[in-house]
Amino acid sequence: MRIAFLCKRRYMGKDVILDRYARLYEIPRQLAHLDNEVGAFCLDYHAADTDGCWEHEAAPGRLRWHSLSVGRTRLPRLAAYPWHLLRQLRAFKPDILVGASDIPHVVLARWLARRLQVPYAIDLYDNFEGFGQARIPGFVPALRRAVRDATVVTTTSEPLRQKVLADGARGTVIAMPSSVDLAVFHPGDKAQARQALSLPQDGKLVGTAGGLYREKGIEPLYAAWPALAASRPDVHLVLAGPLENGFAPPQGERVHYLGHLAHGQIANLFRALDVGIISILDTPFGRYCFPQKAYEMLACKLPVVATAIGQMREVCASTPQALFAPGDSTALTRAVLWQLQSGSTPAVPIADWKTLIGSIEPVLKRQSGAAAGG
Repeated sequence: MRIAFLCKRRYMGKDVILDRYARLYEIPRQLAHLDNEVGAFCLDYHAADTDGCWEHEAAPGRLRWHSLSVGRTRLPRLAAYPWHLLRQLRAFKPDILVGASDIPHVVLARWLARRLQVPYAIDLYDNFEGFGQARIPGFVPALRRAVRDATVVTTTSEPLRQKVLADGARGTVIAMPSSVDLAVFHPGDKAQARQALSLPQDGKLVGTAGGLYREKGIEPLYAAWPALAASRPDVHLVLAGPLENGFAPPQGERVHYLGHLAHGQIANLFRALDVGIISILDTPFGRYCFPQKAYEMLACKLPVVATAIGQMREVCASTPQALFAPGDSTALTRAVLWQLQSGSTPAVPIADWKTLIGSIEPVLKRQSGAAAGG
Protein backbone atom coordinates (compact mmCIF):
# COMPACT_ATOMS: atom_id res chain seq x y z
CA MET A 1 0.00 0.00 0.00
CA ARG A 2 1.25 3.49 -0.89
CA ILE A 3 0.27 6.00 1.79
CA ALA A 4 0.64 9.79 1.71
CA PHE A 5 0.74 11.36 5.18
CA LEU A 6 0.19 15.13 5.49
CA CYS A 7 1.06 17.15 8.60
CA LYS A 8 2.69 20.28 9.95
CA ARG A 9 6.36 20.03 10.84
CA ARG A 10 6.36 21.67 14.28
CA TYR A 11 4.33 19.80 16.89
CA MET A 12 4.23 20.47 20.65
CA GLY A 13 7.46 22.44 20.37
CA LYS A 14 9.28 19.64 18.54
CA ASP A 15 10.52 19.10 14.99
CA VAL A 16 8.55 16.05 13.80
CA ILE A 17 11.24 14.93 11.31
CA LEU A 18 14.47 15.64 13.15
CA ASP A 19 13.22 14.92 16.68
CA ARG A 20 11.22 11.91 15.42
CA TYR A 21 8.57 13.00 17.85
CA ALA A 22 5.40 11.32 19.06
CA ARG A 23 2.17 10.67 17.16
CA LEU A 24 2.90 12.60 13.97
CA TYR A 25 6.14 10.68 13.54
CA GLU A 26 5.02 7.28 14.77
CA ILE A 27 1.95 6.93 12.54
CA PRO A 28 3.90 7.05 9.25
CA ARG A 29 6.86 5.20 10.76
CA GLN A 30 4.83 2.25 12.02
CA LEU A 31 2.80 2.11 8.79
CA ALA A 32 6.08 1.80 6.89
CA HIS A 33 7.29 -0.94 9.24
CA LEU A 34 4.18 -2.88 8.19
CA ASP A 35 5.61 -3.16 4.66
CA ASN A 36 3.98 -0.07 3.18
CA GLU A 37 5.56 2.73 1.18
CA VAL A 38 4.89 5.96 3.03
CA GLY A 39 5.51 9.47 1.74
CA ALA A 40 5.22 11.99 4.57
CA PHE A 41 4.75 15.61 3.48
CA CYS A 42 5.31 18.37 6.05
CA LEU A 43 4.72 22.10 5.89
CA ASP A 44 6.82 24.26 8.22
CA TYR A 45 4.84 27.36 9.15
CA HIS A 46 7.71 28.99 11.05
CA ALA A 47 11.20 28.43 9.65
CA ALA A 48 12.35 29.74 6.28
CA ASP A 49 15.06 27.22 5.42
CA THR A 50 13.83 23.71 6.23
CA ASP A 51 13.11 22.46 2.70
CA GLY A 52 14.41 19.00 1.96
CA CYS A 53 13.90 15.24 1.85
CA TRP A 54 14.93 12.58 4.35
CA GLU A 55 14.67 8.82 4.12
CA HIS A 56 14.36 7.03 7.47
CA GLU A 57 14.91 3.33 8.03
CA ALA A 58 11.55 1.56 8.19
CA ALA A 59 12.12 -1.96 6.84
CA PRO A 60 10.42 -3.90 5.38
CA GLY A 61 8.63 -0.80 4.07
CA ARG A 62 9.88 2.65 3.11
CA LEU A 63 9.50 6.03 4.81
CA ARG A 64 10.48 9.21 3.01
CA TRP A 65 9.91 12.67 4.50
CA HIS A 66 9.40 15.77 2.36
CA SER A 67 9.44 19.23 3.95
CA LEU A 68 8.65 22.67 2.60
CA SER A 69 8.77 25.90 4.60
CA VAL A 70 6.58 28.91 4.02
CA GLY A 71 9.73 30.97 3.56
CA ARG A 72 9.92 34.70 3.90
CA THR A 73 7.14 35.36 1.39
CA ARG A 74 4.64 33.36 3.50
CA LEU A 75 1.30 34.14 1.82
CA PRO A 76 2.35 33.45 -1.80
CA ARG A 77 4.02 30.19 -0.80
CA LEU A 78 1.08 29.12 1.37
CA ALA A 79 -1.30 29.78 -1.52
CA ALA A 80 0.86 27.74 -3.90
CA TYR A 81 1.39 24.82 -1.50
CA PRO A 82 -1.76 22.79 -2.38
CA TRP A 83 -0.83 22.79 -6.07
CA HIS A 84 2.79 21.97 -5.26
CA LEU A 85 1.64 19.03 -3.16
CA LEU A 86 -0.83 17.88 -5.82
CA ARG A 87 2.04 17.62 -8.33
CA GLN A 88 4.12 15.61 -5.84
CA LEU A 89 1.25 13.23 -5.09
CA ARG A 90 0.45 12.67 -8.75
CA ALA A 91 4.03 11.42 -9.08
CA PHE A 92 3.83 9.37 -5.86
CA LYS A 93 0.46 7.76 -6.80
CA PRO A 94 -0.86 7.03 -3.28
CA ASP A 95 -3.57 4.45 -2.61
CA ILE A 96 -4.82 6.49 0.36
CA LEU A 97 -4.11 9.86 2.00
CA VAL A 98 -3.93 10.58 5.73
CA GLY A 99 -4.43 14.18 6.87
CA ALA A 100 -3.27 15.06 10.39
CA SER A 101 -2.01 17.74 12.80
CA ASP A 102 -4.37 20.71 12.26
CA ILE A 103 -7.30 22.14 10.31
CA PRO A 104 -5.38 23.13 7.13
CA HIS A 105 -3.89 19.66 6.66
CA VAL A 106 -7.20 17.90 7.30
CA VAL A 107 -8.98 20.15 4.79
CA LEU A 108 -6.09 19.77 2.34
CA ALA A 109 -6.38 15.98 2.51
CA ARG A 110 -10.00 16.18 1.35
CA TRP A 111 -9.12 18.62 -1.46
CA LEU A 112 -6.26 16.45 -2.72
CA ALA A 113 -8.16 13.15 -2.41
CA ARG A 114 -11.00 14.46 -4.56
CA ARG A 115 -8.57 15.49 -7.30
CA LEU A 116 -6.57 12.26 -7.10
CA GLN A 117 -9.75 10.16 -6.79
CA VAL A 118 -8.44 8.17 -3.83
CA PRO A 119 -9.87 7.69 -0.32
CA TYR A 120 -8.56 9.66 2.62
CA ALA A 121 -8.33 9.23 6.37
CA ILE A 122 -8.03 11.84 9.11
CA ASP A 123 -6.20 11.66 12.41
CA LEU A 124 -7.43 14.01 15.15
CA TYR A 125 -4.86 14.17 17.92
CA ASP A 126 -7.07 16.76 19.61
CA ASN A 127 -10.30 18.65 19.03
CA PHE A 128 -9.05 21.02 16.35
CA GLU A 129 -12.11 23.20 16.89
CA GLY A 130 -10.40 24.26 20.12
CA PHE A 131 -7.27 25.50 18.29
CA GLY A 132 -6.64 29.17 17.57
CA GLN A 133 -7.02 28.44 13.84
CA ALA A 134 -10.72 27.75 14.44
CA ARG A 135 -11.28 31.49 14.85
CA ILE A 136 -10.45 32.06 11.17
CA PRO A 137 -13.75 32.46 9.27
CA GLY A 138 -14.68 29.33 7.33
CA PHE A 139 -12.17 27.02 9.02
CA VAL A 140 -14.59 25.12 11.27
CA PRO A 141 -17.16 24.39 8.51
CA ALA A 142 -14.32 23.22 6.24
CA LEU A 143 -12.97 20.99 9.01
CA ARG A 144 -16.38 19.44 9.62
CA ARG A 145 -16.89 18.74 5.92
CA ALA A 146 -13.50 17.03 5.73
CA VAL A 147 -14.19 14.91 8.81
CA ARG A 148 -17.70 14.04 7.60
CA ASP A 149 -16.47 12.81 4.20
CA ALA A 150 -13.38 10.88 5.35
CA THR A 151 -13.47 7.10 4.96
CA VAL A 152 -11.62 6.65 8.27
CA VAL A 153 -11.25 8.99 11.25
CA THR A 154 -9.01 8.23 14.23
CA THR A 155 -9.32 10.21 17.46
CA THR A 156 -7.20 10.21 20.59
CA SER A 157 -10.10 9.85 22.98
CA GLU A 158 -13.52 8.25 23.22
CA PRO A 159 -15.23 11.61 23.99
CA LEU A 160 -13.78 13.01 20.77
CA ARG A 161 -14.93 9.92 18.84
CA GLN A 162 -18.46 10.50 20.13
CA LYS A 163 -18.31 14.15 19.08
CA VAL A 164 -17.16 13.22 15.57
CA LEU A 165 -20.04 10.76 15.25
CA ALA A 166 -22.53 13.33 16.56
CA ASP A 167 -21.22 15.82 13.99
CA GLY A 168 -22.21 13.44 11.19
CA ALA A 169 -19.10 11.48 10.23
CA ARG A 170 -19.94 8.93 7.52
CA GLY A 171 -16.83 6.78 7.65
CA THR A 172 -15.31 4.43 10.20
CA VAL A 173 -14.48 6.35 13.41
CA ILE A 174 -11.99 4.75 15.80
CA ALA A 175 -10.65 5.98 19.15
CA MET A 176 -6.89 5.38 18.97
CA PRO A 177 -5.05 6.79 21.98
CA SER A 178 -1.54 8.06 21.71
CA SER A 179 1.27 6.28 23.48
CA VAL A 180 4.36 7.39 25.36
CA ASP A 181 7.97 6.40 24.94
CA LEU A 182 8.05 3.45 27.34
CA ALA A 183 11.85 3.34 27.04
CA VAL A 184 11.89 6.79 28.72
CA PHE A 185 8.78 6.80 30.92
CA HIS A 186 9.00 3.84 33.29
CA PRO A 187 9.28 3.26 37.05
CA GLY A 188 12.63 3.94 38.69
CA ASP A 189 14.41 4.73 41.92
CA LYS A 190 12.79 7.72 43.66
CA ALA A 191 15.92 8.69 45.61
CA GLN A 192 18.09 8.70 42.49
CA ALA A 193 15.54 10.76 40.60
CA ARG A 194 15.39 13.33 43.38
CA GLN A 195 19.17 13.51 43.55
CA ALA A 196 19.43 14.03 39.78
CA LEU A 197 17.06 17.03 40.01
CA SER A 198 18.47 18.40 43.30
CA LEU A 199 15.16 17.88 45.07
CA PRO A 200 14.71 17.12 48.79
CA GLN A 201 15.11 13.47 49.69
CA ASP A 202 12.75 13.80 52.66
CA GLY A 203 9.13 14.89 52.56
CA LYS A 204 6.34 14.46 50.06
CA LEU A 205 6.68 16.01 46.60
CA VAL A 206 3.66 16.95 44.51
CA GLY A 207 3.67 18.79 41.22
CA THR A 208 3.50 18.85 37.45
CA ALA A 209 5.36 19.63 34.23
CA GLY A 210 4.25 21.48 31.12
CA GLY A 211 3.18 24.96 30.13
CA LEU A 212 2.53 26.80 33.40
CA TYR A 213 -0.12 29.06 31.88
CA ARG A 214 -3.62 29.98 33.00
CA GLU A 215 -4.97 28.85 29.62
CA LYS A 216 -3.46 25.41 30.30
CA GLY A 217 -5.20 25.14 33.70
CA ILE A 218 -2.39 25.83 36.17
CA GLU A 219 -4.28 28.48 38.21
CA PRO A 220 -6.20 26.04 40.49
CA LEU A 221 -2.92 24.39 41.53
CA TYR A 222 -1.35 27.74 42.38
CA ALA A 223 -4.49 28.65 44.36
CA ALA A 224 -4.49 25.30 46.19
CA TRP A 225 -0.89 25.52 47.35
CA PRO A 226 -1.39 27.64 50.51
CA ALA A 227 -3.97 25.18 51.87
CA LEU A 228 -1.81 22.18 50.93
CA ALA A 229 1.25 23.73 52.55
CA ALA A 230 -0.70 24.49 55.75
CA SER A 231 -2.27 21.02 55.91
CA ARG A 232 0.96 19.09 55.39
CA PRO A 233 4.21 20.72 56.56
CA ASP A 234 6.11 17.89 54.89
CA VAL A 235 4.75 18.60 51.40
CA HIS A 236 6.80 20.36 48.70
CA LEU A 237 5.52 21.72 45.38
CA VAL A 238 7.62 20.97 42.28
CA LEU A 239 7.01 22.69 38.93
CA ALA A 240 8.72 22.47 35.55
CA GLY A 241 8.00 24.19 32.25
CA PRO A 242 7.66 27.64 30.71
CA LEU A 243 6.10 30.39 32.84
CA GLU A 244 3.41 32.87 31.88
CA ASN A 245 4.57 36.48 31.93
CA GLY A 246 2.97 38.28 34.85
CA PHE A 247 1.71 35.09 36.46
CA ALA A 248 4.42 33.79 38.76
CA PRO A 249 4.17 30.46 40.57
CA PRO A 250 3.89 30.34 44.37
CA GLN A 251 6.99 31.32 46.29
CA GLY A 252 8.67 29.85 49.37
CA GLU A 253 11.32 27.41 50.48
CA ARG A 254 9.01 24.46 49.84
CA VAL A 255 8.38 25.45 46.21
CA HIS A 256 10.88 24.18 43.64
CA TYR A 257 10.80 25.54 40.09
CA LEU A 258 13.02 23.48 37.78
CA GLY A 259 12.69 25.54 34.61
CA HIS A 260 12.59 23.77 31.24
CA LEU A 261 13.45 20.09 31.44
CA ALA A 262 14.58 17.80 28.64
CA HIS A 263 12.26 14.93 27.71
CA GLY A 264 14.19 12.36 29.75
CA GLN A 265 14.38 14.65 32.76
CA ILE A 266 10.59 14.99 32.81
CA ALA A 267 10.46 11.22 33.33
CA ASN A 268 12.91 11.67 36.21
CA LEU A 269 10.60 14.30 37.69
CA PHE A 270 7.65 11.91 37.57
CA ARG A 271 9.76 9.26 39.30
CA ALA A 272 10.73 11.82 41.98
CA LEU A 273 7.17 12.92 42.81
CA ASP A 274 4.70 11.32 45.22
CA VAL A 275 1.63 12.78 43.45
CA GLY A 276 1.34 14.14 39.91
CA ILE A 277 -1.26 16.82 39.20
CA ILE A 278 -3.17 17.24 35.91
CA SER A 279 -5.32 20.38 35.89
CA ILE A 280 -7.37 20.92 32.72
CA LEU A 281 -9.80 23.71 31.87
CA ASP A 282 -13.40 23.02 30.91
CA THR A 283 -12.99 24.15 27.30
CA PRO A 284 -13.56 22.54 23.88
CA PHE A 285 -9.89 21.59 23.98
CA GLY A 286 -9.94 20.21 27.51
CA ARG A 287 -13.10 18.18 27.05
CA TYR A 288 -11.71 16.16 24.15
CA CYS A 289 -7.91 16.17 24.54
CA PHE A 290 -5.78 13.08 25.03
CA PRO A 291 -4.21 13.04 28.54
CA GLN A 292 -0.60 12.66 27.36
CA LYS A 293 0.83 13.91 30.65
CA ALA A 294 -1.33 11.49 32.63
CA TYR A 295 -0.10 8.56 30.56
CA GLU A 296 3.51 9.63 31.08
CA MET A 297 2.93 9.84 34.84
CA LEU A 298 1.13 6.50 34.99
CA ALA A 299 3.87 4.83 32.95
CA CYS A 300 6.20 5.89 35.78
CA LYS A 301 3.71 4.40 38.30
CA LEU A 302 3.07 7.85 39.77
CA PRO A 303 -0.26 8.35 41.61
CA VAL A 304 -2.19 11.22 40.02
CA VAL A 305 -4.99 13.66 40.72
CA ALA A 306 -6.81 15.18 37.77
CA THR A 307 -9.68 17.37 36.65
CA ALA A 308 -12.88 15.35 36.22
CA ILE A 309 -13.29 16.13 32.55
CA GLY A 310 -13.10 14.28 29.26
CA GLN A 311 -10.91 11.19 29.09
CA MET A 312 -9.59 11.70 32.63
CA ARG A 313 -12.90 10.44 34.05
CA GLU A 314 -12.23 7.09 32.38
CA VAL A 315 -8.52 7.05 33.26
CA CYS A 316 -9.32 7.60 36.95
CA ALA A 317 -12.52 5.53 37.06
CA SER A 318 -11.02 3.24 39.72
CA THR A 319 -9.87 6.20 41.86
CA PRO A 320 -12.75 8.72 41.78
CA GLN A 321 -11.39 10.36 44.96
CA ALA A 322 -8.47 11.56 42.83
CA LEU A 323 -10.74 13.66 40.60
CA PHE A 324 -11.71 17.30 41.18
CA ALA A 325 -14.12 19.68 39.49
CA PRO A 326 -12.65 22.08 36.89
CA GLY A 327 -11.21 25.17 38.52
CA ASP A 328 -12.02 24.03 42.07
CA SER A 329 -8.84 24.57 44.12
CA THR A 330 -10.50 23.32 47.32
CA ALA A 331 -11.43 20.02 45.67
CA LEU A 332 -7.93 19.80 44.18
CA THR A 333 -6.45 20.18 47.67
CA ARG A 334 -8.75 17.46 49.00
CA ALA A 335 -7.80 15.09 46.15
CA VAL A 336 -4.06 15.62 46.69
CA LEU A 337 -4.38 15.01 50.43
CA TRP A 338 -6.33 11.81 49.73
CA GLN A 339 -3.74 10.63 47.23
CA LEU A 340 -0.87 11.36 49.63
CA GLN A 341 -2.51 8.92 52.04
CA SER A 342 -3.68 6.40 49.48
CA GLY A 343 -0.91 6.33 46.86
CA SER A 344 -3.35 4.68 44.41
CA THR A 345 -2.32 4.34 40.78
CA PRO A 346 -5.03 3.45 38.23
CA ALA A 347 -4.26 0.30 36.26
CA VAL A 348 -4.41 1.84 32.77
CA PRO A 349 -2.95 -0.28 29.95
CA ILE A 350 -0.57 1.71 27.76
CA ALA A 351 -0.12 0.10 24.35
CA ASP A 352 3.03 0.83 22.38
CA TRP A 353 2.98 2.52 18.97
CA LYS A 354 3.54 -0.74 17.10
CA THR A 355 0.40 -2.24 18.62
CA LEU A 356 -1.73 0.89 18.14
CA ILE A 357 -0.86 1.45 14.48
CA GLY A 358 -0.97 -2.28 13.80
CA SER A 359 -4.66 -2.23 14.74
CA ILE A 360 -5.42 0.63 12.32
CA GLU A 361 -3.41 -0.43 9.27
CA PRO A 362 -5.84 -3.20 8.17
CA VAL A 363 -8.69 -0.65 8.19
CA LEU A 364 -6.73 1.66 5.90
CA LYS A 365 -5.84 -1.27 3.65
CA ARG A 366 -9.48 -2.31 3.32
CA GLN A 367 -10.50 1.23 2.38
CA SER A 368 -7.74 1.62 -0.21
CA GLY A 369 -8.59 -1.81 -1.64
CA ALA A 370 -12.29 -1.00 -1.80
CA ALA A 371 -11.59 2.22 -3.66
CA ALA A 372 -9.42 0.36 -6.15
CA GLY A 373 -12.09 -2.29 -6.62
CA GLY A 374 -10.04 -4.93 -4.78
